[in-house]
Amino acid sequence: MVVNPLAPNWLNADVEANELVAGIWASGVLRNSAGEIQVAGLPVTEISKNFGTPVFVIDEAHARSTASRVRLSFESAFSPVGGSAKVYYAGKAFLCTEVVRWVSEAGLNVDVASEGELAVALAAGLDPARIGLHGNNKSQAEIERAVDVGVGTIVIDSLVEIGRVADAARRAGKTQRVRLRVNSGVHAHTHSFLATAHEDQKFGVSISNAPALVAEIRSNDSLEFVGLHCHIGSQIFGTDGFAESAARLLSLHAELLEGGPIPELNLGGGFGIAYTPADEPTPIEEIAQEIANVVSAECARLEIDIPVICVEPGRAVIGTSTFTLYEVGTTKDVTVDVVDDSGKATGQTAVRKYVSVDGGMSDNARPALYGADYSVRMANRVSDAEPALVRIAGKHCEAGDILVYADYLPGDVHPGDLLAIPGTGAYCWSLASNYNYLTRPPVVAVKDGAARVIVRGETEEDLLARDMGVIRKAQ
Repeated sequence: MVVNPLAPNWLNADVEANELVAGIWASGVLRNSAGEIQVAGLPVTEISKNFGTPVFVIDEAHARSTASRVRLSFESAFSPVGGSAKVYYAGKAFLCTEVVRWVSEAGLNVDVASEGELAVALAAGLDPARIGLHGNNKSQAEIERAVDVGVGTIVIDSLVEIGRVADAARRAGKTQRVRLRVNSGVHAHTHSFLATAHEDQKFGVSISNAPALVAEIRSNDSLEFVGLHCHIGSQIFGTDGFAESAARLLSLHAELLEGGPIPELNLGGGFGIAYTPADEPTPIEEIAQEIANVVSAECARLEIDIPVICVEPGRAVIGTSTFTLYEVGTTKDVTVDVVDDSGKATGQTAVRKYVSVDGGMSDNARPALYGADYSVRMANRVSDAEPALVRIAGKHCEAGDILVYADYLPGDVHPGDLLAIPGTGAYCWSLASNYNYLTRPPVVAVKDGAARVIVRGETEEDLLARDMGVIRKAQ
């Protein structure tokens, strides 16, 4: 095929436009003999017919097995060196009661970052002792509720919070287990909005200030200091950042042991997944093994016991389990001036096909927020038409309402076709909005050829329910 000069350098034109690239899609997603995408044996046309579009479609078996795989990877890596590991699912990626049950049944704990997320975890029947509460500005009500229900750990993010949590625990007659979030100074090379371990940022405290804050925690009888916490960023490939952060935190951990026992060390999450064929995420087994190697070596050097290592993956657990299904509304070919790498016009033109669908930035804000790249495939059929460079656009009144900046689809894609965008399990539904008063889509879980709604899609009535100016007819 002829490479479109508008295509980014990372986009591989040799990838067949109908191919479902392994690692991007859930394991239960494939094309049937008719060329239609199916998940766990259920064709997308049936999903569209029964649930409409847009719709988030989760391969339940894939989500469950990935959760188990992550837990087993860390347990298997730490057991030979005499250590142990705990995995917390980072609920901010995507949370509903069914997902809480899936991950808890796989042996994971759950990390929440608000009172609402806490309510979801509790509604799922999760033992509060298996919940960790995060947040840089926890309200007094959030803290008191967490203490009252018996949340396992609260992550202290500032000096102010020490007093708030201590007072809440004292009033409740409890001793609350807490961690202290520390910035290790290690920065994962990612989008600046995603970097959360800089000194100049809202989360945590610096390593230099940590000893004083730990001393303050320990001075309160109503608090139990169980360890440090760190998070170096998101969508990280490679292991160097995790290894360096672990080494720095262990040095501080060893220093703090002089004041008393510290059973755990939480190294956070941020493990990346593949969104496009150009992405090469590090296998979770390799990440776990490298962290275990560094932790065991550093603990030996420091002559300390290996603490229980905690990690908090979210995207790595749920991200690839899900695709979003859309219907094509319009297509148009747009002639574009070609520029070189410096932005200078070359005198050439090329055509980009804009394909607009019935969702957009209200169900996936990541491309608009971060410039995130996604892949797309025609879902209801295959075609041997010449591939065309496409840009998948949403229906919102924003020029930046783009879901897929660049991919190749068969050039005969037309209104009424179904498109599937993979890798939408994390930070898509959870960031969803009602911009332009669009309703948020349903979430459907598919297992053994059967689908069920696990999050109901919104209706127009839902949109109007909170509008106090709506004149309601008498019953």
